[in-house]
Amino acid sequence: MLLLVVSFTNAQSVDAKAEAILSDYFSLKDALVGDGAKVAAQSGTKLVASLKAFEMSSYTKEQQEELTDIFEDAIEHAEHISESAIDHQREHFKILSKDITDMVAITGTKSTLYEQFCPMYDKGSVWLSTSMEVRNPYYGSGMLKCGKVQKTIQ
Repeated sequence: MLLLVVSFTNAQSVDAKAEAILSDYFSLKDALVGDGAKVAAQSGTKLVASLKAFEMSSYTKEQQEELTDIFEDAIEHAEHISESAIDHQREHFKILSKDITDMVAITGTKSTLYEQFCPMYDKGSVWLSTSMEVRNPYYGSGMLKCGKVQKTIQ
């Protein structure tokens, strides 16, 4: 019973701005899955704004330092995505996915997320998804179902 209460409390304290970042990240991922460079670029621009709007004051000093490093890197990669061709967008999405995963480790999330892995792209690459069904953003329609769920994040 205590575990249920702790889980509920954590779910209630999830950061709305972190959820906005995740929403923009998933829009970007979906654009790459659909081979949509223009939509991915627009999603990258929106993600930059969400990352810059994040408020860190409710986090510890150490968490703020980690989040600052994560967001500086994530903003750089999202900016590249907003102004690049799809192959380059996918290269930056790989690093951006690590940044967003690192953010979730600090901020938590109200959703169940699935860390998915493609062994084929750049010696192995991960991304986050809200669905267990694999839809590969690195290859899009070329290898849509390449990959597997390697971890569930709750």
